[in-house]
Amino acid sequence: MELFPIIPAGGILALLVALYMTSSVLKEDTGPKEMQVIAAAIREGAMAFLNRQYRTIAGLALIVAVLLALLTRQYHTAIAFITGAFASALSGYIGMYVAVNANLRVAAGARKSLNKALTVAFRGGAVTGLAVTALSLLGVTILFYAFGGATNPTQAPLDIVGFGFGASFVALFAQLGGGIYTKAADVGADLVGKVEAGIPEDDPRNPAVIADLVGDNVGDCAGRGADLFESTAAENIGAMILGIALVPVFGVKGIIFPLVARAAGIIASIIGMFFVKAEEDQDPMAALNRGYIVTSILAIVFLYPISRYMLSGPGVNFIYFYGAGIIGIVLSFIFVLITQYYTSYDYRPVKEIARASITGPATNIISGVAVGFESTALPVVFISLAILGAYWLGLKSGLPGGGLYGTAVATMGMLSTAAYILAMDTYGPITDNAGGIVEMSGAPEEVRRRTDRLDASGNTTKALTKGYAIGSAALATFLLFSAYIDEVKIALNIKGNFPVDIGKPEVFVGAFIAAMMVLLFSSTAIRAVGNAAQYVILEVRRQFKEIPGIMEGTAKPEYGACVDIVTRGALKEMVLPGLIAVITPIIVGLVLKAEAAAAFLMVGTITGVIVALFLNNGGGAWDNAKKYIELGNYGGKGSEAHKAGVVGDTVGDPFKDTAGPSLHVLVKLISTITLVLARLFI
Repeated sequence: MELFPIIPAGGILALLVALYMTSSVLKEDTGPKEMQVIAAAIREGAMAFLNRQYRTIAGLALIVAVLLALLTRQYHTAIAFITGAFASALSGYIGMYVAVNANLRVAAGARKSLNKALTVAFRGGAVTGLAVTALSLLGVTILFYAFGGATNPTQAPLDIVGFGFGASFVALFAQLGGGIYTKAADVGADLVGKVEAGIPEDDPRNPAVIADLVGDNVGDCAGRGADLFESTAAENIGAMILGIALVPVFGVKGIIFPLVARAAGIIASIIGMFFVKAEEDQDPMAALNRGYIVTSILAIVFLYPISRYMLSGPGVNFIYFYGAGIIGIVLSFIFVLITQYYTSYDYRPVKEIARASITGPATNIISGVAVGFESTALPVVFISLAILGAYWLGLKSGLPGGGLYGTAVATMGMLSTAAYILAMDTYGPITDNAGGIVEMSGAPEEVRRRTDRLDASGNTTKALTKGYAIGSAALATFLLFSAYIDEVKIALNIKGNFPVDIGKPEVFVGAFIAAMMVLLFSSTAIRAVGNAAQYVILEVRRQFKEIPGIMEGTAKPEYGACVDIVTRGALKEMVLPGLIAVITPIIVGLVLKAEAAAAFLMVGTITGVIVALFLNNGGGAWDNAKKYIELGNYGGKGSEAHKAGVVGDTVGDPFKDTAGPSLHVLVKLISTITLVLARLFI
């Protein structure tokens, strides 16, 4: 039974299905001219931003690649870095192109039926999920064999660590730039449009409305796609490095296992995607959950023969590693449930914030902060249980030192559904855009009701994906920390343990700086949104004042001016937090050396995960508390509670869509940087 061909087969199949879904989306009806004009403006703005952003990132990436070649004196590392950066950017382009063409087709499909709109939206999202995971898998595989994996499999994983660094580098700036853009536009549109002018969301009289709709794409499509691209790439490489020590027991199978598991997960996701269908009176979330359940069950089924074939050896019982993989898949389910509890208005935390809004913005903010802090507890408990459980199963397998590999298998399990999860995530901004197009084009109320139902489920999927992303980041960085320790041991020719003694001053300082860096990075990312939002607010106020007839609907706002202003502001503001994330771990490693870098990596991961949970869940809870009030609770739209809810939502926006998601990338970026430069820290 030879499973290795499943690797290219899974990647190529994913690309073929992505092409099929792209074709099926583009063939759909584009609706009336009014819709087409609005969609064209969104598409033009989104692609213009992406082009300018990636030109900026490309310049920074070339500088880093040259420095890597000079510092490491290994051309493999620089080539792998550039390849990872290019593949990450390509996946972002593919996803963005389909998303900004799918939104119009979803709006037009909603004129016919809910299922038609749902199918088009999900297939548009599926293209991103499949393109990201396929390019990640194929990129790592091609580099592995190009760098001698067939003849020297124990060296090749060490030569391709730059691929993960390149992917992380692009992901950080893509998430930062997109997150700053989307929230600056959103805050500007809401504060001047909703609060000051008193006009509804997505009202065509708002000069920032197109910029807001563009932001949904550049923040949630391109940004999250880059996030999960680097997750799958970095974790594959980290697990392959851990597999080097297992060659005497498993042979090359221990190194290749992560790639085979990833290919099987992609195939499971493809099958699950075709189960997403809904009746007119059915909750769209039920259809999405059905596909997710099918994907997860198939991932569990596929993992069994793969584990049996690849993780069996003399005295080693594969069933324990299979159990570790199931732990990872179950953890992803648990994270989805926890995130839903803290961010959905069906449950106590969001209702608590909505109720606190009755007495004004101050109590809304206090309640939201409290919910955000509370929401960190359960995820940390379950991540800890998953790591301990997977480690224990690895030890029980009979494999010497099998505990760490057990956590690697758990990580592979959690990421096995990544293609489907990312499809659900991109579905969110597509449906959000469709709702905006329907609103601005003056479509009938029945059409708006359908897109509202899709948008509500899209808000849920975006929140769930953030929980999934930070959960996988936590498991992944433990795996990458172990891979870093392994590389240091290889460089120092250490056969036993490499202890990290927090009692040493330089090691303590390294850990201390890591915790500080996470908070400093979050501060600069949030401030960047505030700075960029000010440009938008001033421009919207100017247009309301200087262009007579906007409020009466007799004059058209200058949408392009807002798009251009927020684009320039976002690209300018993303540089400082990005540089902080890249430079700090390098300085710590070069000055304080390998043991301090290990402490930096460990404490940076812990702090980053907890702060990201606080920001993601707190921001999501504020958002849905506002939506809960808008449904007619506590006075409904226009009430004092609603005004307080809008303020809370505005505070939470940069938390959940800029700083929080960027921290997912940060914790993996510092892992890949230390992994690439480990030998310089000796």
